[in-house]
Amino acid sequence: MGITDLIAGIFKPAADLVDNLHTSEDERLQAKGHLLDVQAAAMQRIFDYEKETLAGQQAIVTAEAKSDHFLVAAWRPITMLTFLVLAVGDSLGLLATPLRDEAWALLQLGLGGYVVGRSGEKIAKVIKG
Repeated sequence: MGITDLIAGIFKPAADLVDNLHTSEDERLQAKGHLLDVQAAAMQRIFDYEKETLAGQQAIVTAEAKSDHFLVAAWRPITMLTFLVLAVGDSLGLLATPLRDEAWALLQLGLGGYVVGRSGEKIAKVIKG
């Protein structure tokens, strides 16, 4: 369920109530329009919050990548390479115990984010250049 579905679900009972009001059609449409305005404003605030959150996360990752300290700059790639080695070892049966489902989920999440992030960096350089 996405955030837009969540917001729409919150406002649906009120929209249904407006539909069932025993008033003129103009009053019903005016009330529904006002309700939609409130819903749009709520969604905009949530999107603004998400945008600020992502900007903060981006600033952290950028600061880490530009750090002069090797471990600060390289911990994310080192972590992903470690998980990649574990995944290959698990796939080939080289590990004493198989990786748990949670480890696979973490690997998929991390690798997906890492690949998308690196692709985004390269695309941004092409667009900027």
